[in-house]
Amino acid sequence: MNDGTIDTLRLKIINQLKANEDLKSTTIKMVEQSKVLNTPGAEKQTKRELFDALRQELETPVLEKASKSVWELILDGNGLGREINETVEKVFCRLSGREPPLFAPNGELQSEKGKEKKAEKGKGKEKEKEYQNENDNVDPTPKKRKLDEKTKAKDSAEEVAN
Repeated sequence: MNDGTIDTLRLKIINQLKANEDLKSTTIKMVEQSKVLNTPGAEKQTKRELFDALRQELETPVLEKASKSVWELILDGNGLGREINETVEKVFCRLSGREPPLFAPNGELQSEKGKEKKAEKGKGKEKEKEYQNENDNVDPTPKKRKLDEKTKAKDSAEEVAN
């Protein structure tokens, strides 16, 4: 699946994160209130030293907030989350050779083919149960061959080869 489907979804997530004003304002507040910038002598440090110290102090909490925002986007049943679910379903159906379901506004499958497939699955389960019942009577333990049987099999294989 190299058609860019996942890349498109990833870009949508990134763009929505960039547009998240709440996440931006929270990050700005965290930087403004950081210990690194509010310690005496911070103004004498180089930009690189300040950046490294800020990163060490704030990287984990900022990434945690970003992660929560991403999960909210992914799990959103109406926006991007729904698009992700539908895309994954379509790709799965395409890769597995199945026909994609037709979604109704309420999320139920409404196609006639979908109903037929459910009926076929029910029949298949009945056949599986019959097969299982037949196999329940078979002894599942493997039988060991005796040495004589092994040598006879080896001899007959050599005869066939010659």
